[in-house]
Amino acid sequence: MEKTVITQKRTISRNVRTLTAVAVLSAVSFLLAFFEFPVPLSPSFARMDLSDLPALIGAFAYGPLAGIMTELIKNVLQLLSSSTGGVGELANFIMGSSFVGIAGLIYQAHKTKKRALAACLAGSLVMGIVAAAVNYFILLPVFETFMPLEQLIASFGAFIPFIRTKLDVVLFNAFPFNLLKGLAISMVTMLLYKRLTPVLKGRQN
Repeated sequence: MEKTVITQKRTISRNVRTLTAVAVLSAVSFLLAFFEFPVPLSPSFARMDLSDLPALIGAFAYGPLAGIMTELIKNVLQLLSSSTGGVGELANFIMGSSFVGIAGLIYQAHKTKKRALAACLAGSLVMGIVAAAVNYFILLPVFETFMPLEQLIASFGAFIPFIRTKLDVVLFNAFPFNLLKGLAISMVTMLLYKRLTPVLKGRQN
């Protein structure tokens, strides 16, 4: 009986720590979303940020669900200042969740440095593929409400001449950009994660 009570207390303590960490990571993720950078070989409206970084750290520390919850909370907060009626936030959630969900799932199965690297590579590749689909079916149609499709394609073609169709935009811009974004975030995560582990796990060095 006593062991059961102790186990329950530990479980509650662990759950509270996880929820608190997800809340903090979500807040950091939300703030990072405001620091945007121009994307090479892309029009000025195509910008990137590092807001998926806290979500990936959370997915490694607490599992894929924690990473997905961080993405969800971040995008719900961004709805307060959305200029796309929530469509941009939905797209961001789908892409970010595919990244941290897959990476977190693979890493949780076997927590080694090699597995972490494989998880990051797989997550980045999946995000690139999902981003291609999301851009084709969600984001580009939204942009078309502000700019004719031909003009939209031409804005990308000005940087990459062989972009001439909507599919070209997805294959030669959206996919490689999100793949590289995932790899960049993964690199930072690999550098920071072990140093943050004592704090994330509530342990002292």
